[in-house]
Amino acid sequence: MQDAPPMRALIAILVVAFLILGVVFGALNPQRIHYDFLFAHFEISKGVALLIALVIGWLLGGALCWAGSGLTRRSRRKPTDGERA
Repeated sequence: MQDAPPMRALIAILVVAFLILGVVFGALNPQRIHYDFLFAHFEISKGVALLIALVIGWLLGGALCWAGSGLTRRSRRKPTDGERA
């Protein structure tokens, strides 16, 4: 477990680096994008649109990984006396 602090430092450095890249990307792409849905319409910048897409993708990917690991754990679990194999 002595390898944990360097790994945490590496993750922290990567998070800060991607945060800086995101800020630079947002600053270099100030153009507005117009979205028109049936029930609403709005304008946001390209940087914000990309950030929203990334967050939605991250959440959906995390949910799929969580659901998949639950199925794997359930299939590996040994049946108890009251359950059928």
